[in-house]
Amino acid sequence: MDTTASDKVLARLKKLHPVEIDLSLDRLYRLLEKLDNPHLKLPPVIHVAGTNGKGSTVATLRAIAEAAGHRVHVYTSPHLVRFAERIRVAGQIIAEDEFTAILEECERVNAGDDITFFEVTTAAAFLAFARTPADLCILEVGLGGRLDATNVIDKPAAVGITPVSIDHEQFLGSTLEEIAFEKAGILKAGCPAVVGPQMGEAMGVIRSRASKLGVSPAVFDEDWYAALNPDGTSFRYQDRQTELDLPLPSLTGEHQVTNAGIAIALARMQKAVSIPDAAIRAGLGWVRWPARLQELTGTPLNKLLPEGANLYLDGGHNPAAGHVVRSFLSEVDPVERSVTLILGMLNRKDAKGYLKPLSGVVNRVIAVPIDCDEDPAEPGFLAAAATDAGINGVIAKDVASALRMVAEKAHPERPPFVLIAGSLYLAGNVLRETGLYPN
Repeated sequence: MDTTASDKVLARLKKLHPVEIDLSLDRLYRLLEKLDNPHLKLPPVIHVAGTNGKGSTVATLRAIAEAAGHRVHVYTSPHLVRFAERIRVAGQIIAEDEFTAILEECERVNAGDDITFFEVTTAAAFLAFARTPADLCILEVGLGGRLDATNVIDKPAAVGITPVSIDHEQFLGSTLEEIAFEKAGILKAGCPAVVGPQMGEAMGVIRSRASKLGVSPAVFDEDWYAALNPDGTSFRYQDRQTELDLPLPSLTGEHQVTNAGIAIALARMQKAVSIPDAAIRAGLGWVRWPARLQELTGTPLNKLLPEGANLYLDGGHNPAAGHVVRSFLSEVDPVERSVTLILGMLNRKDAKGYLKPLSGVVNRVIAVPIDCDEDPAEPGFLAAAATDAGINGVIAKDVASALRMVAEKAHPERPPFVLIAGSLYLAGNVLRETGLYPN
């Protein structure tokens, strides 16, 4: 797809980023007012924050709501292949010509004023949503919550907070408590709230914020619960009003049961639209969320591996994601299969924290560079981090070369199991190269 026109506008908008950031939403409110306040004309909003799982939760909630027959706007970030993926208007990724026109309108109305890139593109999303009828709007927080551009919605139909962990320390703080404080900033007085499982002091911080607002959030393992059934092929969701035995979500990994539970709790707690149990069941089977333990089949990259090999793609990039990957890879028989992790990460990410849980389940890490402008880590550094974590670490010039290395060393009776992971930028490059464009 030709995105040249929108890419040119996006490049100009990046240049409007202020030299000094005032930590408020004032710039965005000024632009929204000039645009006739599109954020006040949205259908009922469900707002989701968190560190891990918020994208999967949004995708599952969207699938459930659409299975109920509702038209749903969705705003997510980051994108994988093209920026327009972030804005889904009434179920469809925004059309390129419409996207370009709305970006140009925001650029013209902003008239050269300082504004961050995320603020102006969020305003563009609100403008697109306000102009197309829908029954529901789901907003994923971009960064943090309290000062995120999506947090201009005063009265959402419900808010959700997925598990909070250490990430984006340079923006949100270096402790779990500081990060949880930012995430809890999306809570609103009088607004139903769902809180997923939390580590350490995060739950206390969220409860404290909720108490100040007079909010009684529905908390995991107290007000609602979701867990894999003993048969391993279904899961049970339970809250104070109902109990459901449900099929596993179509997304891979046991952690997706928790994400699905948060989505179901949000669907049941919001009162803006009707979502029957049948839609919950159907939506769980429909949900798609690329680069989250996504199996790749029939791509040019698969052809570089020997017969019987498995190839997966994941964009997780923090220590909590490392634990998720460990749980996933622990299901691979180490006697029958050899596990290779092809790893690319950004410098600002905790490579050692990501890799530490993978010792004992990954046989080898092949570190590769990432083609992006966000300060990717050197492969040599990542290979050394793998060695420090107790995993054999080597380097390759790119993903294709890494896969050829896997094929060359593959045992004829032990088909390789390969996971490409560590960065959504790397995942996006892989999807672009394989032609698997999100739709």
